[in-house]
Amino acid sequence: MSRSEAPPLPEPLRVPVADSHTHLDMQDATVEEGLARAAAVNVTTVIQVGCDVAGSRWAAETAAAHANVHAVVALHPNEAPRIVHGDPDGRSRQGVREGGGQAALHEALAEIDALAALDHVRGVGETGLDCFRTGPEGMAAQEESFRAHIEIAKRHGKALVIHDREAHADVLRILADAGAPERTVFHCYSGDADMARICADAGYFMSFAGNVTFKNAQPLRDALAVAPMELVLVETDAPFLTPAPYRGRPNAPYLIPVTLRAMAEVKGVDEDALASAISDNTARAFDY
Repeated sequence: MSRSEAPPLPEPLRVPVADSHTHLDMQDATVEEGLARAAAVNVTTVIQVGCDVAGSRWAAETAAAHANVHAVVALHPNEAPRIVHGDPDGRSRQGVREGGGQAALHEALAEIDALAALDHVRGVGETGLDCFRTGPEGMAAQEESFRAHIEIAKRHGKALVIHDREAHADVLRILADAGAPERTVFHCYSGDADMARICADAGYFMSFAGNVTFKNAQPLRDALAVAPMELVLVETDAPFLTPAPYRGRPNAPYLIPVTLRAMAEVKGVDEDALASAISDNTARAFDY
């Protein structure tokens, strides 16, 4: 089986659900094809997430054109230091870039702010901290950007979507210090059970992706086991994090049933009950 070959369509869910975090602009299918495949397995809504100014504009335009797509806009944590300091290795989709300093970051944030005001933009994200891809020299730009996104989300009454990679304590500290928006979502939740209890106490949503199915992901399954049903979401983060047994092959919203069924097993609940809860939770989290 070729690793580039798309996995087959799973058995459809009986209860319609939403993919709370996807990147349609990075997937091989057209938007229409991706949505049709998702709908065929009862994934009827997708949250399209922007990672830079261009991607956020695209997310907003795509949500405006499709009733079952909602947009989330932001500068990804790794994008902020690239804007400030440059990207000599061309690691992002924009290729090699010169640094633009604080002025360039503020200009980009102003654009995100303007997009966040639009009705079909339901959230601000993915924002947060990433200590995996960004070194110490970029952390000040990340934190400044994160705090600005928190303020934008609160001012526009939108959900905040968190990217937290190897930065749990700092993300929680900044949220507590700045004051989290009313609706905050930990995308691709990556903490342990102790952190899940902290998030639950704060009322933060926890969105689980295909990596919850990976063999080495017992801490994630432990976190899911203690996460309250009313705070759990499901996502693909497609084209990344394809669930087992298709790990390494391209991910897409139509694979949500694979992850959701694995989650139901971890929580010891009926698939339909979990799908119903997730459907309600996603609509509540993104206010649609």
